[in-house]
Amino acid sequence: MIQRRLLTTIRRMTEEAKRLAGCAAVDNHVKNNQALGIGSGSTIVHAVNRLAERVKQENLNIVCVPTSFQARQLILQNGLVLSDLDRHPELDVAIDGADEVDSELNLIKGGGGCLAQEKIVAGCAKSFIVIADYRKDSKNFGEQWKKGVPIEVIPMAYVPVIKALQSRFGGVAELRMAVSKAGPVVTDNGNFLLDWKFDKVHEWKAVNTEIKMIPGVVDTGLFINMAERVYFGMEDGTVKIRDKPVH
Repeated sequence: MIQRRLLTTIRRMTEEAKRLAGCAAVDNHVKNNQALGIGSGSTIVHAVNRLAERVKQENLNIVCVPTSFQARQLILQNGLVLSDLDRHPELDVAIDGADEVDSELNLIKGGGGCLAQEKIVAGCAKSFIVIADYRKDSKNFGEQWKKGVPIEVIPMAYVPVIKALQSRFGGVAELRMAVSKAGPVVTDNGNFLLDWKFDKVHEWKAVNTEIKMIPGVVDTGLFINMAERVYFGMEDGTVKIRDKPVH
């Protein structure tokens, strides 16, 4: 009973941390007459809720480009204007979550399976803003996120890509299997996902480039040097802001 109450309290605290981060990002970066990229995952739900509130209260003229089917549904359910990169190839701001953030503001993304579209949308934005709770903050990759780097692959290539990853970089790469259906997870693009569980700290910029050159790889969940700012919702009800380091 006590353990159940503790788990419930932790869940509430985490959800509130996500909400605080999402609201702070929307309040600080969304202005009238903008085209926004809307990310995927549990934290983005709070950001979209806050965005819908502001659009209604302030009569903002905002268009939203989704990174996934989930993001598309969130936009429509909240009565926001849905657009795409055909009509808005240049976005003012993209807001998205992350599975892990390192000290250089590099990200691991793709735990929810939308990494390729998330990276495309983030790359089209003048400003890429990340929202996360306190559990996602690490000095080095792998400290908090234990499920590895997601990699989207063409289905016919998944076995050769697994072999290439393990022989070149070590660790273990596995095909991500679905939970409520038989067989592998299939992305919005009709591809498979590998989760590469690395066994050491790498030079991530170089590794990201090398992995993307393996035939059959669509993209990686390594978002290197893309985020401008991260908002972390904290356990104590505050929001910690971290900007990209200047070297």
